[in-house]
Amino acid sequence: MKFIPTRLSTLLFAFPILHAADLPAWALGPFERPTDAQPVIRPISESRFKDPITGTSIAWEKLHTFNPAAVVHNGTIHVLYRAEDDSGDMKIGGHTSRFGLAMSEDGIHFTRRDTPVLFPAEDAQKAHEWPGGCEDPRLATHPDGGYVVTYTQWNHQDFRLGLATSKDLIHWQKQGSPFEGSAYENLRTKSAAIVHELRDGVLVASRIDGKFWMYFGERQINIATSEDLIHWTPVVDDSGELLVLIRPRKGKFDSALTEVGPQAVKTEQGIALIYNAKNATDSHRDPNLTPGVYGCGQVGFDAQDPTRVIGQLDEPFFQPELDWEKTGQYASGTTFAEGLVYHKGRWIIYYGCADSFVGVAMSPIR
Repeated sequence: MKFIPTRLSTLLFAFPILHAADLPAWALGPFERPTDAQPVIRPISESRFKDPITGTSIAWEKLHTFNPAAVVHNGTIHVLYRAEDDSGDMKIGGHTSRFGLAMSEDGIHFTRRDTPVLFPAEDAQKAHEWPGGCEDPRLATHPDGGYVVTYTQWNHQDFRLGLATSKDLIHWQKQGSPFEGSAYENLRTKSAAIVHELRDGVLVASRIDGKFWMYFGERQINIATSEDLIHWTPVVDDSGELLVLIRPRKGKFDSALTEVGPQAVKTEQGIALIYNAKNATDSHRDPNLTPGVYGCGQVGFDAQDPTRVIGQLDEPFFQPELDWEKTGQYASGTTFAEGLVYHKGRWIIYYGCADSFVGVAMSPIR
């Protein structure tokens, strides 16, 4: 493992988007960047890995490191991040992605493993994951111990949702599609976030009415239930179609798509779901924002009925502000939140920046 220093010298914060007084009771935040903020995880070319499919040594995190998931494991923040090698076509989605693992005591300075922990291999998921790889994880903590990750399986032709389980965040067992055996097994969707609650200061998956609940989708947000966090059944409406909870809104920051972010959080005030919103590039867009920019929104659901919307922010609570959030593989800019932890009295989000780096923002200590 190796320690990767950052240029952050203080825990003072800047660039707030919404203040606490601007947020409804069910929402999380506000979130602010560290002063003089820099990426907390960057690409490095020194890490080498013998690819099990080609048998060759590759620089698996040389090109981009972004779109991170996060949990607290044994009191330490663990970030599972997407890393792209420099193979394939030099365009978004043209490389092979694998998941690296980084650890931090303060949420900012990370030690990283030299080799990836979840990646395409000669296994039952190869047809779905090679050569594109494993992308954009979201983590869940099982209340009885262990972890679940949902992620995008991409073979350079098609994509679907995958799921894997682990006891230690290092050794993973791929489970295939969370909707396996149903009409939705190969549904073209990239993201899924399981409802959690704080127990003794740690986020763990929460049962509501005896079931686990998972929000999923990107063009629109849908929902599914499970008995075991592995096998999931999508909820349908009266016509038998996937139940749609929220959709893009004309003229707003989420006018192009609404893609599920990190773990949803249940409190007494409701369920807060952070989602990643893309501004449209046509006449439907928010004219006050850059066309195509990704910001972060929140929607609230009833704590006892995860399908009932109780509120939704009309403005992003977090969006690209800094050069390195707007310069990179995705030039319109992204703050793409996929990681959320509660650590030492504050909420911390980890987000992808322009499909190139990992950034961090924190709430005030309570």
